[in-house]
Amino acid sequence: MEQGTKDNPWNLKTPPLTSEYQMYKDTKDGKDIIVCTVGKTVLHYDYRSLNDLHQMLKKHGDWMELGSADEQKPAKDGTVEAWGRAENNPVGGWYGLKKGLRGRFGMYIPPLMETLGLAEVTHDAKGNKMRAI
Repeated sequence: MEQGTKDNPWNLKTPPLTSEYQMYKDTKDGKDIIVCTVGKTVLHYDYRSLNDLHQMLKKHGDWMELGSADEQKPAKDGTVEAWGRAENNPVGGWYGLKKGLRGRFGMYIPPLMETLGLAEVTHDAKGNKMRAI
């Protein structure tokens, strides 16, 4: 059975390995999205973020801090989180698609990329980083 579907989601852990969550690919309003379920909270991210982030990390060529932050908090400059909401990224802004829950890109997308073999992610208590494979 194909993994990453609603019936067979990816079972993931946050970079510090402290929380479990699930993700799967779906389509909403004709757009491919990633549905991320954390407890009772459901977030949506643009599916193209996987390829876009992989390309950016390849160009970056080194480890990049994740810098996860909620939508309402500013993201630290030079982090994956900051790039995931920057006006100069390929989508011109947020990869998170649900208003009020668009942040945490740097928390939930990197472990999926690691599972898919696109990136390496560190698993320390704080300050985790990732790089493209």
